[in-house]
Amino acid sequence: MLTFVGLGLYDERSVTLAGRDAIRDADRVFAEFYTSRLVGTDLDSLESFHDTDIEVRDRAGIEQDPEPVLEAAESADVAFLTAGDTMVSTTHTDLRLRAEKRGIETRIVHGTTAQTAAGSLTGLQNYRFGKATTLPFEKAHGGDGVPDSVVATIEDNRTRDLHTLVYLDIKVDDPHWSDSDDTYMTADRAASLLSAAFPDLLAVVVARAGSPDPLVVADTLENLADRTFGGPLHLLVIPGDRHMIEEEALQAIATDD
Repeated sequence: MLTFVGLGLYDERSVTLAGRDAIRDADRVFAEFYTSRLVGTDLDSLESFHDTDIEVRDRAGIEQDPEPVLEAAESADVAFLTAGDTMVSTTHTDLRLRAEKRGIETRIVHGTTAQTAAGSLTGLQNYRFGKATTLPFEKAHGGDGVPDSVVATIEDNRTRDLHTLVYLDIKVDDPHWSDSDDTYMTADRAASLLSAAFPDLLAVVVARAGSPDPLVVADTLENLADRTFGGPLHLLVIPGDRHMIEEEALQAIATDD
């Protein structure tokens, strides 16, 4: 049995009770933290909270060499942990399909996602979000500024009056980068990049979703570029036309007018 467990958004306590039970009952526990991280905790705290050893795999260890995970799941109960919801990344879908082809039973225990949290924290209606996009660090995509695909996604959503969730890049397990204070793209950096294409556009920063002190700030991209928003993780939402209730929610919830 291979059980995929989403750990939620922030720390070791963000996991659901069902997820905690699955980890407790597993014979072996694997995890990856290159697609996202729980910034409110660390590996030692996770292991202590769940009273188990966690074998962390890097990108190559999941995408190119998943054999240790699959072999373990053929003869034992294995839990595979990720931040957020475990099936948001295609990497995890690929691992599940590999398991199914080998006759390994799979199960999913969901966790809270950044997308649902962004809608909840901002008051923007979940069913009015269009296609999401990721804004990479410039060197990560080999060019300057914002990739055309990101601009096209925002423009296409706006023509249909839909909101755009912009995930911000994380430099984790990437051969182009070493760990540094610059591991996480900040919302002000993202706003600065996007303001070249959309200078007067309203955007909403969501910082530290799932933590005890989330922050929501609405302003133009140009103004957001000159602000700081504290520790990671950060998201940007580019709203389309707002329903009256959405407008009232932003005015009440966001810290700026």
